[in-house]
Amino acid sequence: MAQALGKVVVCGVGLIGGSFALALKAAGAVREVVGLGRSRGPLEEALALGVIDRIADGWADAASGADLVLLGMPVGQMPAVMSALAPHLQPGTVVTDGGSTKSDVVAAARAALGAKIAQFVPGHPIAGAEKSGVSAAKADLYVDKRVVLTPLSENSAADVARVRQAWEACGAKVSQLSSGEHDRVFAAVSHLPHLLAFALVHDLANRDNTDQLFGFAAGGFRDFTRIASSHPEMWRDICVANRAPLLKELDAYVAELLRTRVLLASADSAGLEEMFAIARARRDAWLESMAPPGE
Repeated sequence: MAQALGKVVVCGVGLIGGSFALALKAAGAVREVVGLGRSRGPLEEALALGVIDRIADGWADAASGADLVLLGMPVGQMPAVMSALAPHLQPGTVVTDGGSTKSDVVAAARAALGAKIAQFVPGHPIAGAEKSGVSAAKADLYVDKRVVLTPLSENSAADVARVRQAWEACGAKVSQLSSGEHDRVFAAVSHLPHLLAFALVHDLANRDNTDQLFGFAAGGFRDFTRIASSHPEMWRDICVANRAPLLKELDAYVAELLRTRVLLASADSAGLEEMFAIARARRDAWLESMAPPGE
């Protein structure tokens, strides 16, 4: 990045925030990382692991002289955290977040930050994992992964650039969308798959022969349901916050399942094969587009 950051505050030192801190440290892009959170245990662990350099006593201590603040907690906690931060947010400090929904986070920021809203540059790193907590954090989590920024009209170009450069120092590829477009896109390609994975595992877990079913489950089930090991609180907040776009995607998927049921019930081999072939070709093309050059 063009210039190393001095003091970075990570509030919510879990997988997302912890990996951000480790990546900045590994790149030599930050002088000091200060941690803040709702409970002491994870902060002590983060300090012991070298993810943060010290634990802040509170927002007055954390925000003083900070160049950048990353809010890494579940989106449902954002309003309260932003309200606590607001009185201590100094001119020159830029705030960003790692929330998986954006319209609700932006609304919370406007309500909490008021006239300081220009200092908030919303963001979303697309690099989660099924495991959570600071022990899962790693310095290379964001390498070649996408980070989406959804800048506000009030943001200065310099503040957006500061957030962009921080993520680029982590190895990420940064894109920009509007908040509404972001939420519609990720309802389809992220939030719906998580909802389906949770629902399938929940269904089988509540059957009378659940032990038998899981006893015979193998690679296909493991791959399809991997993301059902994700953080329940985080995904509860995401689904509720983005429920309007997510309901539209869920309805569309239900309609697709009904079309598939018709093909299956009528033993339409040609129809099923055509559907499978189209899905396979599109997925293979997507995987190929993600492969590093030369592979």
